Amino acid sequence: MSPALFSTLPDAARLWLLALTQAVDPAMLAPEIDALLGKWRHKGTQYQADWALLEGRILAIAEPTLAEQPSGCAIDGMQRGLGQALGRLELRLEDPQAVLVRLPDGLRTLPRADLAAHLADGTLTATTPVVDLALLTLGDFRQGRFERPLGETWIGRKFGVKG
Repeated sequence: MSPALFSTLPDAARLWLLALTQAVDPAMLAPEIDALLGKWRHKGTQYQADWALLEGRILAIAEPTLAEQPSGCAIDGMQRGLGQALGRLELRLEDPQAVLVRLPDGLRTLPRADLAAHLADGTLTATTPVVDLALLTLGDFRQGRFERPLGETWIGRKFGVKG
């Protein structure tokens, strides 16, 4: 992560990490995402979100107000708008049940159903980096929890793989 990424937002800021099915140029996303986040408001609250594209395909959105004043309706509205914006750009999000891992050939998406086979054939090991898209706060991201060895994740616990 770049030290300047989200530098004006506090560690407590709410974070969403969404993986796209393909890498994209951030300039392609900018007009749609900037417009969406610029008009993001609910019940009189104007949200102060920022965004970045990580790894060329992971959309990171951070917003500080929702950490202290959560609003499911506001979040649903943002996610609905994001889906519409991505649709206009003919982009799709990865299956939220899929697992993103860093292999020698780059970031790959694996269906959960295939994890046991990949562990058995040695494609995945205890040290394989796994991207955690379920982080809730910007502080978690800043503390290095975005990518961890497989043996330290739920996958390691489920399949008995120790790091």
